[in-house]
Amino acid sequence: MRDVSIGGDMIRLGQFLKLADLIDTGGEGKILVASGDVAVNGEVDTRRGRQLHPGDVVEVQGRSARVAA
Repeated sequence: MRDVSIGGDMIRLGQFLKLADLIDTGGEGKILVASGDVAVNGEVDTRRGRQLHPGDVVEVQGRSARVAA
């Protein structure tokens, strides 16, 4: 797992997936989130607009990244 700095106190899940290089395109993120292939803090979340805060961990297809301030 790696820490990815967001430069603030909040970022949306869809934006973070791209920033953390967990996906290649926004379209891919939309599909993965909608199909339940993305977990936040160990729980599946299907909301691309979910707000993430420092310390949250996002997992996609066996890869993970933690939100850092």
